[in-house]
Amino acid sequence: MSQVSEYLLSRQPRARWMRVDTAQLLKRFFFCERALLVSQAAWIPAIAPLEIKTGLARFIWQNAETAHALRNRVFELRFPSRLLDEEGADHALIDLFSGVKDSPSVPAFLLSVGKVLLPALRDSYRAYLHDSDSIADGPTHRFLFLALAEKVEQISAFEPWAEFALSGNPELREYALAWTQAVADRLSHLGGVGVGPCPSSAGEQALPGSKSYAIPHRPARDPRFWPCRFYWPDVVDPTYPYGEGMQLQLRSAISHLNEVWAIEAGGAILSAFADILPWEWIHNSARWTYDESRHCRMGYERLMAWGLKPAEIPLGTYIYESASSEEPIYLLGMLYFFETKNIRHKPARAQLFHAYGDALSEHDMDFDWADETIHAGYGKHWLKELFALRGQDSAAHDQVRVRCEKLVSDYVSSATAQEVTDLKQVAGALIAKAADRL
Repeated sequence: MSQVSEYLLSRQPRARWMRVDTAQLLKRFFFCERALLVSQAAWIPAIAPLEIKTGLARFIWQNAETAHALRNRVFELRFPSRLLDEEGADHALIDLFSGVKDSPSVPAFLLSVGKVLLPALRDSYRAYLHDSDSIADGPTHRFLFLALAEKVEQISAFEPWAEFALSGNPELREYALAWTQAVADRLSHLGGVGVGPCPSSAGEQALPGSKSYAIPHRPARDPRFWPCRFYWPDVVDPTYPYGEGMQLQLRSAISHLNEVWAIEAGGAILSAFADILPWEWIHNSARWTYDESRHCRMGYERLMAWGLKPAEIPLGTYIYESASSEEPIYLLGMLYFFETKNIRHKPARAQLFHAYGDALSEHDMDFDWADETIHAGYGKHWLKELFALRGQDSAAHDQVRVRCEKLVSDYVSSATAQEVTDLKQVAGALIAKAADRL
């Protein structure tokens, strides 16, 4: 016999999770996103294909935006702020997402992220949107619908990326598949990401087949391009003109393409300082890294539109390599140094491109200038923060910039006569081909 209540009752599925329950789930999602994007950022310098390098930077930014929205929403739900600094009962799950950084190879990394971790987040977001209350928790629904769509896009990109990496390294297929299965098995053992109770805390030992990852001193380069350390003669020969007219158009596009070094530096420093600086560092540096990938793509798209071939185009490494053997603070300093060094030239060059009738170069330079104004602020702020954490005078941050200038100068001085000769031949051939298309 049913018991009659003296209160008005209505069993509604939307009351499934109370405020704190909701915050706990969103906190879990935040830490998963954070751990994954930090691992992804670290791998950028080790991945050669330009499409994957720039695409990964974009996905890192997307994931950082999702994590930022999750974090803010948890605070809105009045969750204790001190508890958002630690994974709590989800630590084994988060360790797994962080552990993908120690994938044994590029194909293993791409497969385990694309086949296991991203689908786990996709399915969890889909389940959350189905089971949660779109009225009380409407703000979460807005950004999580976007995050779900982005996860679907990311998964569709990772699949061909992984296959491409395996096609170039068939001997790694067996090991990459075994690693991916190990990640999947560990995730299953932990209970997945999900929307249920806290996953199991078991499984803290390292994954079988893991290999401690170290950010490379020499970045991987897309083999379609002409490989070099220095990407234009004026870098190593001060008498070589920067150029005007068509040569300035070409030089600007080459420079934009070669901002690939800044994508790599951005990923490296995001990862290096992720556990030292606050969340805002990760959020800022993810955007910085993504912006540099957009600049790189700007140059590539212009060069391709002019009918030039990748094999004819220099893709260098010298700026990254100038600082990659130093403390990570010098990679941050290198980004800051070049942002502040070149920013003053951008408006004048945009005006020149306008005078040439080159709307695309003008457009790209104009947006680049706006981005780099933001980046200069990032560099100054976070260098000061790092100095403060070290107990040093934050005003001394400019010493890093000065040191970076010397590192570049010393590295450039290592250019051999043969390198300079070869570079001038490649640049000359590129200029001649571009001139033929006028």
